[in-house]
Amino acid sequence: MSKAFFKIRDKKSYTRKLKNLEDKKPYKEPFIVFSLKYFDRNQGQEFGEWENDGLLSLALDRVNQLSQYTISQAIHNNILTLYTQIEFPANTTFVYPKHVPPNVTWASLHIQGKECVIGFVDDNIFHIVFLDRHHEFWISPKKNT
Repeated sequence: MSKAFFKIRDKKSYTRKLKNLEDKKPYKEPFIVFSLKYFDRNQGQEFGEWENDGLLSLALDRVNQLSQYTISQAIHNNILTLYTQIEFPANTTFVYPKHVPPNVTWASLHIQGKECVIGFVDDNIFHIVFLDRHHEFWISPKKNT
């Protein structure tokens, strides 16, 4: 083979050309994922209690449903409630866990009726912190009674 067969390239031809922002695909928000890293066994209920009451399978079905959404979709569809106006509710029977980072965005996922899974949202991660069978995380006045 002769040397004429290979194309001679200079350094400039190896540099990448960056696409303009308009050429890039739009950002796609990731789906919600779940973490039990901050689960607090000292407050609320444990998984065994919810299993005995028939709530654990309902909660897992609800978590499975929620994992099909992005955070903004879940909020828009009233599946997930974010407590953005406060750091931690003042009217609660729960105490801020020491192992949870400060200034998180608390959220709740209603299972059925008053039963809730309470946690906080960090990017697209819902960190489950409490199982709240009696709706004691955010105590509110009863409606229509």
